[in-house]
Amino acid sequence: MFRLFAALPIPPEVSAPLRKLQKDLPGASWRPEENFHVTLCFYGELTGNQARDLDELLDEIEADAFDLRVEGMGWFGRREPNAVWARIGECDALRALASQCERAARRLGLPLEKHPFTPHITLAYLHATPLEAAQEWVHTHQSHRSEPFRARLFHLYASRPRRGGGPSRYEPMADYPLRDLLAGFD
Repeated sequence: MFRLFAALPIPPEVSAPLRKLQKDLPGASWRPEENFHVTLCFYGELTGNQARDLDELLDEIEADAFDLRVEGMGWFGRREPNAVWARIGECDALRALASQCERAARRLGLPLEKHPFTPHITLAYLHATPLEAAQEWVHTHQSHRSEPFRARLFHLYASRPRRGGGPSRYEPMADYPLRDLLAGFD
C-alpha cells in the first residue's frame, strides 16, 4: 500500500523564508522544509496496481505552467486549531490543475475528501494550541508575501513514515511536466 497525493513542489527561494517563520507558537509541530508543497489532490492508501493506473492518468494531464505566490497565513480548525499554513493566491490555472487531478481519482473510483480546495503550504500541525495563540501567530505573519514562482511540474508523492517517529517524509514517485511557453525567456 502507498499513501499518495499529487502536489506542486516549493522552490527554496519561497520555502526558506517560510522556514524562518516557524517559531513562537505553542503546541506546533513544525514541518521540515523538504516537506513543503501545495497539495492538488490527496488519494490516500492505494495498492501498487491502483498507483500504476493513477500514474497513467496523471501522465495524460495537459496543462500550462503558471505563476503562484504566497499571500499571507491561515489555520485549519475553527475553534480548535489543528494546523497553520501559508496561503497560496488563487488562480484559475491552479484550480483547473487540481480539478484534473481529482478527475483522475474519480475515473479510478477512488474516494476523495469532501472539503473545499484551499491552496496552501502546511507549516505546522498543532496539538492543544489555544485558538488565541493560533490567531495571534497568523495575524503576526499575515503580511508575509513571496515573489511569484513558476509551477512547471507536479509530482505524485508517497508519504513514508520515518523510523523512530518524527514527521513523515514525502518522496516524489513520478513527475508530470506542465507546458511552459515562457521557459526559453528566463
